[in-house]
Amino acid sequence: MPSIDRRTFLTSTAGAAALTVLHPFSARAQAGQVHLRLMETTDLHVHVHPYDYYADRPSDTVGLARTAAHVAAIRAEATNSMLLDNGDFLQGNPMGDYIAYERGMREGDMHPVVTAMNTMNFDASTLGNHEFNYGLDFLMKSLAGADFPVVSANVVKEMAASPTADTMLVQPYVILERQVTDGAGEAHPIRVGIIGFVPPQIMNWDRQHLEGRVQTRDIVAAARAWVPQMREEGADIVIALSHSGIGAPRHEEGMENASVPLAGVDGIDGLMTGHSHLVFPSPDYEGFAGTDISAGTIRGKPAVMGGFWGSHLGVIDLMLERDGGGWRVATTDVATRPIYERGEDRSVTPVVESDEAVLASVAEAHEATLAYVRRAVGQTEAPLYSYFALVADDPSVQIVSNAQSWYIAEMMKGTAHEGLPILSAAAPFKAGGRGGPDYYTDVAAGDIAIKNVADLYLYPNTVRAVKITGVDVREWLERSAGMFNRIEPGATDATLLNLDFPSYNFDVIDGVEYQIDLSQPARYDADGNVAHENARRIVNLTFEGAPVGEAQEFIVATNNYRAGGGGNFPGASPETTVFEAPDTNRDVIVRYIVDRGTISPVADGNWRFAPMEDTTVLFDTGPAAARYVADVKGVEIEETGAETEAGFARYRIRL
Repeated sequence: MPSIDRRTFLTSTAGAAALTVLHPFSARAQAGQVHLRLMETTDLHVHVHPYDYYADRPSDTVGLARTAAHVAAIRAEATNSMLLDNGDFLQGNPMGDYIAYERGMREGDMHPVVTAMNTMNFDASTLGNHEFNYGLDFLMKSLAGADFPVVSANVVKEMAASPTADTMLVQPYVILERQVTDGAGEAHPIRVGIIGFVPPQIMNWDRQHLEGRVQTRDIVAAARAWVPQMREEGADIVIALSHSGIGAPRHEEGMENASVPLAGVDGIDGLMTGHSHLVFPSPDYEGFAGTDISAGTIRGKPAVMGGFWGSHLGVIDLMLERDGGGWRVATTDVATRPIYERGEDRSVTPVVESDEAVLASVAEAHEATLAYVRRAVGQTEAPLYSYFALVADDPSVQIVSNAQSWYIAEMMKGTAHEGLPILSAAAPFKAGGRGGPDYYTDVAAGDIAIKNVADLYLYPNTVRAVKITGVDVREWLERSAGMFNRIEPGATDATLLNLDFPSYNFDVIDGVEYQIDLSQPARYDADGNVAHENARRIVNLTFEGAPVGEAQEFIVATNNYRAGGGGNFPGASPETTVFEAPDTNRDVIVRYIVDRGTISPVADGNWRFAPMEDTTVLFDTGPAAARYVADVKGVEIEETGAETEAGFARYRIRL
């Protein structure tokens, strides 16, 4: 394995004035001791400018240009530092899609995120799972422009009898030769080994790009083979770039989130983790086996996870001491530096300003991306609106369900779950309420732009799939039916909606047909606890025309919030989760639109209220709903002509 040419650590004072924070290690280094600061970015997903392309507005919570200010400050305050990236930099926002689908990558082209990373003088990076989303040709052309080595030890073009004999896609590791200065000001050579890993699940997630072209090895097995070789080649310290979540402590072959067992591999001195879009150390990992959030360690070794989209810079401090002719780690410290602070009122305050050189390096691509998100990427034959999403099957929810089902059907191919019926659970996010009478999705028929997707799906959730039974499907829908007040048969103009029930918990499950009996009390209370054990609002629940069996098995496409237990929905839990997608629901919707070209998201009317003779209810929606009321299916609805003080239009439904 060739070494990188010896050079001194780069330092920069740009932007440091705002963040001059001396670390205590700087004062403690003595003669023969070296304080080395390792900085990590992870899961950048092409977020260079502090901008939300979906919402088409600036954002103070994202952007490598903001993270760059922390990097500059550390380089100014630390004598010895290195900047490393933990993968998932090529895909994940509209700039990435613009480059892949619109501009393309020809031989010699520069990918803008690589340009930004070159501007910041990264020392090395590894591959994340999203690097493979656009195919191997795109990946290799993008990497060709990097001024830094990119490593990955468990992706191979040809597998041999042992990992060290494999034919690799990229180099499995690199040994960086550097000059460091000790506490007495004396310079010393050091050899820093960098090795990288990616979840083996890329072979499923990007099967269409990778099958027959590459294979993957287990993360821990690859580390056990390669790390001793790095040591034999003279690496003084070894840092693992683990694009893998922290996960469980017990090693299982092919596990996706393998950072805890990886930390147990002899010869690894520290880990930089990612993939999970979280921060380590932080309370998110309180109680995780093998971790110590107060010390910032995994199995006693320093580890860091620097958020996502440039939200944090991860920092590992190593105090190194001479060990014969080399170096050993004496003490460590771990921290993360956020680019913003969030107040108790959820307001966001930036703590750094963007690095102008980084902004300038991708200015042309940024402007081109703005034009891209504002331009049509497909057509919709029907308008997408959510004015009636709480009272009838709805086109804005339908398109989300269609996209999720399409995606999960592809992801289930080749798995033990292939062939099981696929349902899709989706909820209306913009449905008035405290957002006011204009807080609704409203996209006209015709051109649909990428930024319209934010109107369809507000949150950066990722796709999940759970395996549940017919009983779970029914109970899931019972939980959702808490959206409605109990209606007495024969009531006149009763209030339909429970205003304390959030619309994002009103899941419609597409793929089954059902009715909601409003004469029954809600089976579940607002927290998802059983309130009326004998109540059954969900009636006539069928799949493909036949009653849903209690033990009948289904795959349900949903999001990470719901599958993680959000809303306390029966059947939706980490225990029932069978697939955790690397893609956001927004990205899946965009891909679906691009794949289809023209979409026809007309609501299929798979749910409705059970009839109640001589009973009417009232509900409020936005005034602009009037132009769509004639198109609503499955419910008899009429305008009352009344308007609330808040500006909502009032409608009557005859049950």
